[in-house]
Order: sequence, then C-alpha cells, then structure tokens
Amino acid sequence: MGSDLARVVRAQQQGCEIGGSDLYTTVLEEVALDVGRGGPCARVLAAHAEEPVADAVVLRLLAAVHELVLAGEAPDLARHYPSVGGVPGAGVGEAFVAAVADHRERVAERTAAPIQTNEVGRSAALLGGFLAVAAAGRPLRVLEVGASAGLNLRFDRFRYEAGGHALGPEGSPVVLRDPWVDRRPDLTGPVPVVERRGCDLRPLDPLDAGDRMRLRACLWPDQPDRRARLDGALAVAAEVPAPVDRADAATWTEACLADPRPGVATVVVHSIVAQYLSPRTRRDLQRAVTRAGAAATPEAPVAWLRMEPSSVQEAEVRLTCWPADRARGPEGRVLAHSAFHGPPVRWEA
Repeated sequence: MGSDLARVVRAQQQGCEIGGSDLYTTVLEEVALDVGRGGPCARVLAAHAEEPVADAVVLRLLAAVHELVLAGEAPDLARHYPSVGGVPGAGVGEAFVAAVADHRERVAERTAAPIQTNEVGRSAALLGGFLAVAAAGRPLRVLEVGASAGLNLRFDRFRYEAGGHALGPEGSPVVLRDPWVDRRPDLTGPVPVVERRGCDLRPLDPLDAGDRMRLRACLWPDQPDRRARLDGALAVAAEVPAPVDRADAATWTEACLADPRPGVATVVVHSIVAQYLSPRTRRDLQRAVTRAGAAATPEAPVAWLRMEPSSVQEAEVRLTCWPADRARGPEGRVLAHSAFHGPPVRWEA
C-alpha cells in the first residue's frame, strides 16, 4: 500500500515540476518519503488508496494544507508560501508534513473534497474556438460542463492582448497578455454571449467567502500570475451572473440540448473535466452532444468545444460544429495545444 501511494505522489510530483511549481515539487519529495515511512501524510492518503489516479488525491492533499495556510492556521509553513507573502526555503517539506500531523483530522476532511481548479488561463486556449463559432454570425449560448464556480463562463469579459491586437473590455480585471506562441486566433471578431450556464456535481459560489478560499487553495502557492487571474475573475463574477447547476454532466447536457434555440449557436464546452467523469458518463455526454449535433440546423447550430489532456504534458483543444462539420464526424478538428492551466497556447487552426 505504501509503495503504491508513494508512486502516486511521485507521479504528481512530476506533474508539478512540468507545471512549473518548484515549491510543490520540493514538498512532494518529503511527502513521498513520509508515505514510505507510514507518517501522517500516509495515514491521510491511505483512505483514498483505492481511488483512480484521475481523482487527483495528492492535489487534494496539497489544497487541504494550502487552506490551512491561507486561514493563518499553519504559520511555520506559511513562511514558505508566496501566496501569503512567504519565501520558499530549506525545510518546507518538513514544515508541510508537520502541518499535516498537527491538523490531521481537518486535513483528512478537506482532502476528501474534490479538486476545484477553476483555472482562468484556460479561457485563452478556448477563446479561438468561441471565435470560430461566433464567426458564423450568431450570438452564443454557452453551456459549460464541470464548470466549478463558472469563472470561465465569463470568458468574454476578460481581455486578451497580443501583437498589437486586443479583444475584451478595457479595464477588465483579467488581462491575458501574449498567451499564444507564434500564431494566434483572429482577435478582431466580436464574441456576443446571450446565455451562459454551467453544471458541476459540487459547484462553488464565487460570491461565497468559503468557496473563494477553496478556489485559492487549489492554486499552486508559488504561481502569482494564476492567483492574479483568479482574483480578477472573482471580481468579474460579482458583476456578471452565470448560474452553475448541481447536476450530472451527461443528464444536464442532454436536458439543455433538448431545447433548441433558433437564432443562437449553442456551445457545449469543458476543460480538463473528462478525467473526473466515469466511463459511462463520458459516453453518455458524447452521445447527448452528437445526438443534438445530428439534429442541428443552420438556424440553430450546435458546437462542442473541449480542452482535454492529449499527453502527460499538454492539453488539446478540439472543436466540432454541426451542421458544418457533419461529414467530419464528432472528433472535429484540433485548434490548439496548451499547458493544462492555459498559457502558453500553440494556436494551430
């Protein structure tokens, strides 16, 4: 059991290294050692040893402890966490394990909660897809699966700047500057959104203090750009409604798509969600979208925009539009590749 858990920790350590978090790479070195000797981290993680790797239990442990830091309950560890003004230093791994030991019951409780990385940077990867759908001249009805707090449902209220071009309102608290490598989508077209709605099994409310804390805890403490984007998106959320229903992904999508909307383009979108769905739910979700696509008309088109892992290091952005892509099949076309959290994005369409 301990060796299996240690392998899971090592795999997440590699993910954090690829994702650019030196802090968590160092912390997880000590967590792996603690798991090997049956310490407090091992006892917390053991309760989830039978869960699929895709359930991200190690990220949930990291977020549970980050919550303690943000709440001011782990001062020794906070000295190392930039998210509260600390500076990473020698002993951060040992301080992390000590925090788990001191607050084991609380950490165990919060580790059971699902990860909620409502990463705003993913909007830069998805934007080109929304632009491609809107180019047909119809306003968008956006339906997001696994929306968490629904922050990316407000993608059109963020500002994107690259190569002397810009899209989005001036003065937006979220500004994504030069998120694309080499080429970029055409930023000149409008992206009118007339409806935005999402679903999640455990949605968060961006106006609730506790839920905002959870969102911040799921970010990696040594990545200030991501924190700034999150804080900006929370400010946007306070001004732009985007309801997120507590619902199963496939059932909710099927119900929404049963109500065609002539005059608008309906876009079903999700980003880094598929791994958290059961195989049956993934099949049912695809069936619901493709069935709606088969019934789509030029007056009521349907699009499926998704950003999901294509390898251990990056995600792939795909778009299928009906009826335009009917001959192409549900796989559609690849628009871009990006890091899991968004920038840098390689635009390929």
